[in-house]
Amino acid sequence: MTDVLIAGSGPTGLTLACDLAQRGAAVRVIDRRSGPHRESRCKGLRPSSLEVFERLGVAGSLTADGDERVVLRKYFDGAHVKDTPVVDAGLLIGQWQIEGALRERLAGLGVQVEYGCRLAGITQDAAGVRAELADGAVIAARYLAGCDGGHSTTRMLLGIPFEGSTQEEPAMVVGDVRAEGLSRDFWHQWFTSDGTGIMLCPMPGTDSFQVQASPEQDDRGEPLEPSLEGFQRLFERHARMPGIRLTDATWVSAWRVNVRVAARLREGRVFLAGDAAHVHPIAGGLGMNTGIDDAAALGRTLAAALTGPGGDLVLDAYQAERLPVAAEVVADTARRYERVLAAVRTPGRGTEAGLE
Repeated sequence: MTDVLIAGSGPTGLTLACDLAQRGAAVRVIDRRSGPHRESRCKGLRPSSLEVFERLGVAGSLTADGDERVVLRKYFDGAHVKDTPVVDAGLLIGQWQIEGALRERLAGLGVQVEYGCRLAGITQDAAGVRAELADGAVIAARYLAGCDGGHSTTRMLLGIPFEGSTQEEPAMVVGDVRAEGLSRDFWHQWFTSDGTGIMLCPMPGTDSFQVQASPEQDDRGEPLEPSLEGFQRLFERHARMPGIRLTDATWVSAWRVNVRVAARLREGRVFLAGDAAHVHPIAGGLGMNTGIDDAAALGRTLAAALTGPGGDLVLDAYQAERLPVAAEVVADTARRYERVLAAVRTPGRGTEAGLE
Protein backbone atom coordinates (compact mmCIF):
# COMPACT_ATOMS: atom_id res chain seq x y z
CA MET A 1 0.00 0.00 0.00
CA THR A 2 1.23 3.49 -0.87
CA ASP A 3 1.86 5.68 2.17
CA VAL A 4 0.60 8.91 0.58
CA LEU A 5 -1.18 9.48 -2.72
CA ILE A 6 -0.91 13.07 -3.95
CA ALA A 7 -3.40 14.43 -6.48
CA GLY A 8 -1.87 17.33 -8.40
CA SER A 9 1.68 18.01 -9.58
CA GLY A 10 1.90 21.78 -9.19
CA PRO A 11 4.36 23.40 -6.77
CA THR A 12 2.31 22.32 -3.72
CA GLY A 13 1.96 18.67 -4.70
CA LEU A 14 5.56 18.32 -5.89
CA THR A 15 6.93 19.99 -2.74
CA LEU A 16 4.93 17.61 -0.57
CA ALA A 17 6.03 14.62 -2.65
CA CYS A 18 9.71 15.55 -2.40
CA ASP A 19 9.42 16.19 1.34
CA LEU A 20 7.80 12.82 2.05
CA ALA A 21 9.97 10.83 -0.36
CA GLN A 22 13.08 12.37 1.18
CA ARG A 23 11.83 11.14 4.56
CA GLY A 24 11.51 7.61 3.16
CA ALA A 25 7.74 7.47 2.65
CA ALA A 26 6.22 5.59 -0.29
CA VAL A 27 4.63 8.27 -2.45
CA ARG A 28 2.64 8.37 -5.69
CA VAL A 29 1.73 11.56 -7.58
CA ILE A 30 -1.12 11.63 -10.09
CA ASP A 31 -2.22 14.47 -12.36
CA ARG A 32 -5.16 14.72 -14.75
CA ARG A 33 -3.10 16.70 -17.28
CA SER A 34 -1.40 14.91 -20.15
CA GLY A 35 2.02 16.29 -19.23
CA PRO A 36 3.98 19.24 -17.79
CA HIS A 37 3.14 22.79 -18.85
CA ARG A 38 5.54 25.58 -19.81
CA GLU A 39 3.67 28.63 -18.50
CA SER A 40 5.12 31.31 -16.23
CA ARG A 41 1.96 31.57 -14.07
CA CYS A 42 3.08 32.39 -10.49
CA LYS A 43 6.58 33.84 -10.74
CA GLY A 44 8.00 34.81 -7.36
CA LEU A 45 9.53 32.74 -4.56
CA ARG A 46 9.62 34.25 -1.10
CA PRO A 47 12.34 33.49 1.50
CA SER A 48 10.15 30.95 3.33
CA SER A 49 9.74 28.94 0.12
CA LEU A 50 13.47 29.09 -0.61
CA GLU A 51 14.10 27.73 2.90
CA VAL A 52 11.83 24.78 2.16
CA PHE A 53 13.58 24.20 -1.17
CA GLU A 54 16.97 24.40 0.50
CA ARG A 55 15.97 21.44 2.69
CA LEU A 56 14.75 19.58 -0.39
CA GLY A 57 17.96 20.21 -2.33
CA VAL A 58 16.52 22.32 -5.17
CA ALA A 59 17.22 25.89 -4.03
CA GLY A 60 20.62 26.02 -5.75
CA SER A 61 19.34 25.24 -9.23
CA LEU A 62 16.42 27.66 -8.85
CA THR A 63 18.66 30.48 -7.65
CA ALA A 64 20.97 29.88 -10.61
CA ASP A 65 18.05 30.18 -13.07
CA GLY A 66 16.13 32.98 -11.32
CA ASP A 67 16.77 36.65 -10.66
CA GLU A 68 16.89 38.32 -7.24
CA ARG A 69 17.15 41.81 -8.73
CA VAL A 70 13.78 43.30 -9.64
CA VAL A 71 13.42 46.92 -10.82
CA LEU A 72 9.98 48.31 -11.65
CA ARG A 73 10.05 50.76 -14.56
CA LYS A 74 6.87 52.81 -14.30
CA TYR A 75 5.14 54.87 -16.97
CA PHE A 76 2.06 57.08 -16.92
CA ASP A 77 0.16 57.91 -20.11
CA GLY A 78 3.14 56.65 -22.10
CA ALA A 79 5.80 58.73 -20.33
CA HIS A 80 8.56 57.16 -18.24
CA VAL A 81 8.12 58.30 -14.64
CA LYS A 82 10.65 56.46 -12.49
CA ASP A 83 12.51 53.24 -11.77
CA THR A 84 11.93 51.57 -8.40
CA PRO A 85 14.11 48.71 -7.13
CA VAL A 86 12.07 46.18 -5.15
CA VAL A 87 13.62 45.50 -1.75
CA ASP A 88 13.51 41.87 -0.59
CA ALA A 89 11.83 40.81 -3.82
CA GLY A 90 12.68 37.16 -3.25
CA LEU A 91 13.45 35.20 -6.40
CA LEU A 92 11.83 35.93 -9.76
CA ILE A 93 11.37 32.66 -11.67
CA GLY A 94 8.58 31.01 -13.66
CA GLN A 95 6.31 28.40 -12.16
CA TRP A 96 7.14 25.87 -14.88
CA GLN A 97 10.83 26.15 -13.97
CA ILE A 98 10.04 25.56 -10.29
CA GLU A 99 7.98 22.52 -11.15
CA GLY A 100 10.74 21.22 -13.42
CA ALA A 101 13.34 21.43 -10.64
CA LEU A 102 11.00 19.66 -8.21
CA ARG A 103 10.17 16.90 -10.72
CA GLU A 104 13.88 16.33 -11.30
CA ARG A 105 14.49 16.07 -7.54
CA LEU A 106 11.50 13.75 -7.17
CA ALA A 107 12.79 11.50 -9.97
CA GLY A 108 16.09 11.31 -8.12
CA LEU A 109 14.11 9.99 -5.16
CA GLY A 110 12.56 7.29 -7.35
CA VAL A 111 9.15 8.87 -8.02
CA GLN A 112 7.68 9.90 -11.38
CA VAL A 113 4.50 11.94 -11.88
CA GLU A 114 1.73 9.77 -13.35
CA TYR A 115 -0.04 11.93 -15.94
CA GLY A 116 -3.45 11.34 -17.47
CA CYS A 117 -4.87 10.07 -14.17
CA ARG A 118 -8.16 11.71 -13.21
CA LEU A 119 -9.53 11.17 -9.73
CA ALA A 120 -13.16 9.98 -9.87
CA GLY A 121 -14.01 8.65 -6.42
CA ILE A 122 -12.77 8.49 -2.83
CA THR A 123 -13.66 6.02 -0.11
CA GLN A 124 -11.92 5.57 3.21
CA ASP A 125 -11.96 3.66 6.44
CA ALA A 126 -9.79 3.31 9.53
CA ALA A 127 -7.06 1.53 7.53
CA GLY A 128 -6.67 3.87 4.60
CA VAL A 129 -8.06 5.51 1.45
CA ARG A 130 -9.16 4.01 -1.86
CA ALA A 131 -8.88 6.42 -4.77
CA GLU A 132 -10.81 5.41 -7.87
CA LEU A 133 -9.54 6.81 -11.17
CA ALA A 134 -11.62 7.65 -14.23
CA ASP A 135 -10.26 4.62 -16.10
CA GLY A 136 -11.48 2.29 -13.34
CA ALA A 137 -8.10 1.74 -11.68
CA VAL A 138 -7.96 1.93 -7.87
CA ILE A 139 -5.03 3.16 -5.77
CA ALA A 140 -4.88 2.19 -2.11
CA ALA A 141 -3.01 4.54 0.22
CA ARG A 142 -2.79 5.29 3.90
CA TYR A 143 -3.42 9.00 3.22
CA LEU A 144 -4.50 11.19 0.30
CA ALA A 145 -3.44 14.80 -0.27
CA GLY A 146 -5.55 16.93 -2.60
CA CYS A 147 -3.15 19.46 -4.16
CA ASP A 148 -5.21 19.71 -7.33
CA GLY A 149 -5.88 23.44 -7.62
CA GLY A 150 -8.78 25.83 -7.25
CA HIS A 151 -11.14 23.49 -9.12
CA SER A 152 -10.03 20.63 -6.87
CA THR A 153 -11.68 17.32 -7.68
CA THR A 154 -10.56 16.07 -4.26
CA ARG A 155 -12.41 18.86 -2.47
CA MET A 156 -15.53 18.36 -4.58
CA LEU A 157 -15.60 14.59 -4.01
CA LEU A 158 -15.34 15.18 -0.28
CA GLY A 159 -18.18 17.72 -0.39
CA ILE A 160 -16.14 20.35 1.46
CA PRO A 161 -17.61 23.85 0.93
CA PHE A 162 -15.33 26.40 -0.77
CA GLU A 163 -16.58 29.51 0.98
CA GLY A 164 -16.26 32.97 -0.51
CA SER A 165 -16.92 34.64 -3.86
CA THR A 166 -15.83 34.66 -7.49
CA GLN A 167 -16.25 37.58 -9.88
CA GLU A 168 -17.85 36.63 -13.19
CA GLU A 169 -16.01 39.13 -15.34
CA PRO A 170 -12.24 38.71 -15.86
CA ALA A 171 -10.17 41.29 -14.00
CA MET A 172 -7.03 40.73 -16.06
CA VAL A 173 -5.64 38.98 -19.11
CA VAL A 174 -2.30 37.23 -18.77
CA GLY A 175 0.15 35.34 -20.95
CA ASP A 176 3.71 34.70 -22.08
CA VAL A 177 5.05 36.49 -25.18
CA ARG A 178 8.27 37.67 -26.78
CA ALA A 179 8.85 41.42 -27.17
CA GLU A 180 12.03 41.96 -29.18
CA GLY A 181 13.54 45.39 -28.56
CA LEU A 182 12.02 45.87 -25.09
CA SER A 183 14.65 46.09 -22.32
CA ARG A 184 14.85 42.97 -20.17
CA ASP A 185 16.41 44.92 -17.29
CA PHE A 186 13.04 46.08 -15.96
CA TRP A 187 9.56 44.94 -15.05
CA HIS A 188 7.68 47.44 -17.21
CA GLN A 189 4.42 48.87 -15.83
CA TRP A 190 2.34 51.24 -17.96
CA PHE A 191 -0.66 53.00 -16.41
CA THR A 192 -3.06 55.47 -18.00
CA SER A 193 -5.32 58.21 -16.72
CA ASP A 194 -8.39 56.14 -17.62
CA GLY A 195 -7.50 53.65 -14.87
CA THR A 196 -6.20 50.79 -17.04
CA GLY A 197 -2.73 49.42 -17.66
CA ILE A 198 -0.41 46.73 -18.93
CA MET A 199 2.70 45.16 -17.42
CA LEU A 200 5.47 43.13 -19.04
CA CYS A 201 7.84 41.23 -16.78
CA PRO A 202 10.95 39.55 -18.27
CA MET A 203 11.09 35.90 -17.20
CA PRO A 204 14.63 34.82 -16.22
CA GLY A 205 16.20 32.00 -18.18
CA THR A 206 13.90 32.62 -21.16
CA ASP A 207 13.43 35.15 -23.95
CA SER A 208 9.80 35.77 -22.97
CA PHE A 209 7.87 38.32 -20.94
CA GLN A 210 4.83 37.65 -18.80
CA VAL A 211 1.97 39.98 -19.76
CA GLN A 212 -0.61 41.27 -17.27
CA ALA A 213 -3.17 43.73 -18.60
CA SER A 214 -6.62 45.18 -18.14
CA PRO A 215 -9.06 43.18 -20.33
CA GLU A 216 -9.75 44.48 -23.81
CA GLN A 217 -13.40 45.40 -24.36
CA ASP A 218 -15.69 45.41 -27.38
CA ASP A 219 -17.98 48.27 -28.50
CA ARG A 220 -20.57 47.26 -25.88
CA GLY A 221 -18.05 47.28 -23.05
CA GLU A 222 -17.94 43.47 -22.87
CA PRO A 223 -14.55 41.81 -22.26
CA LEU A 224 -12.97 40.16 -25.29
CA GLU A 225 -11.32 36.77 -25.12
CA PRO A 226 -7.55 37.19 -24.60
CA SER A 227 -5.37 36.68 -27.67
CA LEU A 228 -1.95 37.65 -29.01
CA GLU A 229 -3.61 40.21 -31.27
CA GLY A 230 -5.43 41.63 -28.25
CA PHE A 231 -2.18 41.82 -26.29
CA GLN A 232 -0.66 43.81 -29.16
CA ARG A 233 -3.56 46.27 -29.26
CA LEU A 234 -3.39 46.74 -25.49
CA PHE A 235 0.37 47.24 -25.66
CA GLU A 236 0.07 49.89 -28.38
CA ARG A 237 -2.65 51.69 -26.45
CA HIS A 238 -0.76 51.86 -23.15
CA ALA A 239 2.98 51.66 -23.96
CA ARG A 240 2.97 53.83 -27.07
CA MET A 241 6.24 52.28 -28.31
CA PRO A 242 5.99 52.00 -32.10
CA GLY A 243 8.03 49.21 -33.63
CA ILE A 244 7.81 46.70 -30.77
CA ARG A 245 5.76 43.65 -31.68
CA LEU A 246 4.54 41.01 -29.25
CA THR A 247 5.03 37.55 -30.77
CA ASP A 248 5.13 33.82 -29.98
CA ALA A 249 2.39 33.66 -27.37
CA THR A 250 2.92 30.36 -25.56
CA TRP A 251 0.30 31.02 -22.89
CA VAL A 252 -2.87 33.12 -23.10
CA SER A 253 -5.42 33.25 -20.30
CA ALA A 254 -7.88 35.37 -18.33
CA TRP A 255 -7.79 35.85 -14.56
CA ARG A 256 -10.83 36.36 -12.34
CA VAL A 257 -10.88 37.53 -8.75
CA ASN A 258 -11.49 34.53 -6.49
CA VAL A 259 -11.64 34.92 -2.72
CA ARG A 260 -12.36 31.51 -1.19
CA VAL A 261 -11.24 29.26 1.67
CA ALA A 262 -12.19 25.62 2.23
CA ALA A 263 -14.41 25.09 5.27
CA ARG A 264 -11.95 22.47 6.51
CA LEU A 265 -8.60 21.07 5.38
CA ARG A 266 -9.06 17.51 6.59
CA GLU A 267 -11.69 14.83 6.06
CA GLY A 268 -10.52 11.69 7.83
CA ARG A 269 -7.37 10.54 6.01
CA VAL A 270 -7.71 13.08 3.20
CA PHE A 271 -6.17 16.57 3.28
CA LEU A 272 -6.32 19.72 1.14
CA ALA A 273 -3.37 22.01 0.41
CA GLY A 274 -2.52 24.95 -1.86
CA ASP A 275 -5.18 26.34 -4.19
CA ALA A 276 -7.41 23.37 -3.39
CA ALA A 277 -7.66 24.86 0.11
CA HIS A 278 -7.61 28.60 -0.61
CA VAL A 279 -7.61 31.03 -3.56
CA HIS A 280 -7.23 34.79 -3.42
CA PRO A 281 -6.14 37.89 -5.36
CA ILE A 282 -2.61 37.80 -6.76
CA ALA A 283 -1.45 41.01 -5.06
CA GLY A 284 1.68 40.30 -3.04
CA GLY A 285 2.51 37.08 -4.87
CA LEU A 286 1.42 34.94 -1.94
CA GLY A 287 -0.56 32.17 -3.65
CA MET A 288 2.13 29.70 -4.70
CA ASN A 289 4.24 30.50 -1.66
CA THR A 290 1.37 29.83 0.74
CA GLY A 291 0.84 26.49 -1.00
CA ILE A 292 4.51 25.59 -0.58
CA ASP A 293 4.24 26.42 3.13
CA ASP A 294 1.10 24.25 3.28
CA ALA A 295 3.08 21.37 1.76
CA ALA A 296 5.88 21.74 4.31
CA ALA A 297 3.39 21.69 7.18
CA LEU A 298 1.45 18.74 5.74
CA GLY A 299 4.71 16.87 5.19
CA ARG A 300 5.53 17.21 8.89
CA THR A 301 2.04 16.08 9.88
CA LEU A 302 1.97 13.02 7.63
CA ALA A 303 5.54 12.04 8.52
CA ALA A 304 4.56 12.09 12.21
CA ALA A 305 1.46 10.00 11.49
CA LEU A 306 3.40 7.48 9.39
CA THR A 307 6.19 6.96 11.90
CA GLY A 308 4.31 7.34 15.18
CA PRO A 309 1.03 6.33 16.80
CA GLY A 310 -0.90 8.82 14.64
CA GLY A 311 -4.42 9.58 15.78
CA ASP A 312 -6.61 12.63 15.41
CA LEU A 313 -4.42 14.80 17.62
CA VAL A 314 -1.50 14.41 15.22
CA LEU A 315 -3.60 14.69 12.07
CA ASP A 316 -5.51 17.74 13.28
CA ALA A 317 -2.25 19.66 13.73
CA TYR A 318 -2.12 20.52 10.02
CA GLN A 319 -5.51 22.21 9.89
CA ALA A 320 -4.92 23.94 13.22
CA GLU A 321 -1.73 25.47 11.81
CA ARG A 322 -2.72 26.27 8.24
CA LEU A 323 -6.41 27.21 8.21
CA PRO A 324 -5.86 30.46 10.16
CA VAL A 325 -2.94 31.28 7.85
CA ALA A 326 -5.14 30.72 4.79
CA ALA A 327 -7.85 32.99 6.18
CA GLU A 328 -5.34 35.77 6.91
CA VAL A 329 -3.66 35.48 3.48
CA VAL A 330 -7.04 35.73 1.75
CA ALA A 331 -7.94 38.82 3.80
CA ASP A 332 -4.50 40.40 3.31
CA THR A 333 -4.41 39.89 -0.47
CA ALA A 334 -7.97 41.20 -0.82
CA ARG A 335 -6.91 44.40 0.97
CA ARG A 336 -3.79 44.71 -1.20
CA TYR A 337 -5.79 44.22 -4.36
CA GLU A 338 -8.28 46.92 -3.40
CA ARG A 339 -5.40 49.34 -2.77
CA VAL A 340 -3.96 48.54 -6.19
CA LEU A 341 -7.31 49.19 -7.87
CA ALA A 342 -7.77 52.46 -5.99
CA ALA A 343 -4.31 53.66 -7.02
CA VAL A 344 -4.67 52.69 -10.68
CA ARG A 345 -8.09 54.31 -10.99
CA THR A 346 -6.96 57.63 -9.52
CA PRO A 347 -5.30 59.88 -12.13
CA GLY A 348 -1.72 60.66 -11.11
CA ARG A 349 -1.50 57.79 -8.62
CA GLY A 350 -1.19 54.96 -11.11
CA THR A 351 2.58 55.19 -10.99
CA GLU A 352 2.45 53.99 -7.40
CA ALA A 353 0.37 50.93 -8.21
CA GLY A 354 1.41 47.44 -9.10
CA LEU A 355 0.72 43.88 -8.10
CA GLU A 356 3.92 43.85 -6.06
